[in-house]
Amino acid sequence: MIRFKTKVVLADRQMTQRQLWEAAGIRPPTVSAMCTGTVRQIPVDVLDKMCRVLNCQPGDLLEFVPDDSDG
Repeated sequence: MIRFKTKVVLADRQMTQRQLWEAAGIRPPTVSAMCTGTVRQIPVDVLDKMCRVLNCQPGDLLEFVPDDSDG
């Protein structure tokens, strides 16, 4: 499964969700869904905008975590 680390990255940069969506021009529900891990898909342009604003790589925002059944 993919785990989103958006909240951690925002906390590290002392940035709020609001500051991110305003600076990146992303819809607030998209940022919220990434922070809560409920997002189903991420357009590449959204990921690009977030990485530019947060000065990070896509891998800083998400990670692959094997399910117990993957073992």
